[in-house]
Amino acid sequence: MQENLPLDVIIELTDCTIWQQDHLVLSNVNLTVGKGEFIYLVGRVGSGKSSLIKTLNAQIPLREGTGLVAGYNLTKIKKRDVPFLRRKIGIVFQDFQLLIDRPVNENLEFVLKATGWKNKKEIDIRIGEVLEKVGLGLKGYKMPHQLSGGEQQRVVIGRALLNDPDIILADEPTGNLDPETSEGIIKLLQDISRTGRAVVVATHNYTLLKKFTARTIKCDDGKLMEVIDEEEMELLQ
Repeated sequence: MQENLPLDVIIELTDCTIWQQDHLVLSNVNLTVGKGEFIYLVGRVGSGKSSLIKTLNAQIPLREGTGLVAGYNLTKIKKRDVPFLRRKIGIVFQDFQLLIDRPVNENLEFVLKATGWKNKKEIDIRIGEVLEKVGLGLKGYKMPHQLSGGEQQRVVIGRALLNDPDIILADEPTGNLDPETSEGIIKLLQDISRTGRAVVVATHNYTLLKKFTARTIKCDDGKLMEVIDEEEMELLQ
């Protein structure tokens, strides 16, 4: 059952409490993310960044508060509706999670078939479209180990785009990459946000935050707060 959000809002959390099993991670969480918005989510390891992302993806149940994500109410969502919510969300992992025994095209084909695509021609067209979008139009035949770390992460971003999601959640997408490659990945994610998708990037790469400025939300001491000035940004490091 989907619920209506304001036209330009795709994520809205109100007075939410985030739990990881029996451990209280974040309390009094209020967050609104608009369509086409790019935001950073920062904080120390263990501060709640990943738990928040898993809550948005309905991987961790939302027990308290109101959470509307892509029209779905996280506190009321039924188990059968979770896959439909997840089709509206693309996930980008730090460790790629590609299937190493098959080429890029087959990695992407696997995801499309798993989400209900059946027509081979439509599958091939969609794979070609997303690989072009992430700058890998000629690399579909390659095995993951034949690609650089940056190219593998571009495949992961392409995989996240396959079902034309409203939201991209990227959890430390540059964690295993060198500085120059990391910059390319952030530029790509910002370009994707300009196509109307909300992009949330969890990171503690503060060099990137300074170079590619954007709205920044911080997890700290069990709370979620907006970083509003340069002085606060300096204190993050």
